[in-house]
Amino acid sequence: MKKKIYTIVAFTAVLALASCGNKNKEVSVDNSPAIAVKVSQVHSNGTRPFLSVSGKIQATNSADLSTRMMGYINKIHVKVGDKVSKGQLLISINNTDLQAKRAQLNAGITEATAAYNNAQKDYNRYKNLFAGNSASQKEMDDMTANFEMAKARLESANQMKNEVNAQFAYTNITAPFNGTITGKTVEVGDMANPGIPLISMETPGSFEVMAMVPETEISEIKNGTNVDVLVKSINQTIKGKVTEVSTSAKNTGGQYLVKIALEKTDANILSGMFTTIQFPVERKAKSELVLIPNEAIITNGQLTGIYTVSQRNTAILRWLRLGRTFGNNVEVLSGLNADEAYIISAEGKLYNGAKVSIQ
Repeated sequence: MKKKIYTIVAFTAVLALASCGNKNKEVSVDNSPAIAVKVSQVHSNGTRPFLSVSGKIQATNSADLSTRMMGYINKIHVKVGDKVSKGQLLISINNTDLQAKRAQLNAGITEATAAYNNAQKDYNRYKNLFAGNSASQKEMDDMTANFEMAKARLESANQMKNEVNAQFAYTNITAPFNGTITGKTVEVGDMANPGIPLISMETPGSFEVMAMVPETEISEIKNGTNVDVLVKSINQTIKGKVTEVSTSAKNTGGQYLVKIALEKTDANILSGMFTTIQFPVERKAKSELVLIPNEAIITNGQLTGIYTVSQRNTAILRWLRLGRTFGNNVEVLSGLNADEAYIISAEGKLYNGAKVSIQ
């Protein structure tokens, strides 16, 4: 009888604890204040019938100047933004070792010239003696050989001097064309290494656009095609013409390089500006192009995502797969639909599940 009583008491205690647990769960409520956020609707250009791709402006004529000689930089004669003329001295590199080598060569040329002149006199004298049968064939052959060797030594010394003079050109970096200095990567006292860019320049006023076209539409792009180029930073559209179409995507990940020459314009465009190029080609890929601004993207290591708002007004972190860049916007390949809204700014630190209040 006692055993049954103990069993009933234990069962009652379990029920009481379970009841308390459920009661505590019901009482626990999130009373944290909602974070004020601003949202934006996903922008999609899926209704546009023509192919649009991103591109980047660059100068038609540009150069990254380097040297073939190693040496310390003595002086930089220009600064970024300076206008320079063809042949103008830009950078001077220490050439003390070349000066010593040239001095040695000059001394060698002097010696070789004296030996050549002496051998030439002996040759001419023995030539006359041989003509008068006063010198043997052996003596004439020896004088001829001495003269030819002296002549070869002098020629070799002169060619070595030409080589050293050519090396001097690499210690004085000059402008290959008229243009503007756009960048420099060294300072006075730095070591200049062969093949490493020292200074950059370009010809202003003449620009082209480098664009990447997907493989589904590249067959429709032809040289001479007129296109519209939207420069988003200045919100202007400039006319352009296709000048080059790549036939290989081996090193560009399935994207084909297309070069577009821009027409002359008074618009304030600069190298490096991002553009959107619209080709008069109907898109074969019918999927909508979902775009979001770069400032709304959340990064965590190699992961990229964005915060959206749930039906219960909580923040949801959505991981995305991104594609091409269009100016300040980036294409969303997966993870976000065209009819969704996302958070662009918040007056507090967002986290997954945080309460939000849309402003």
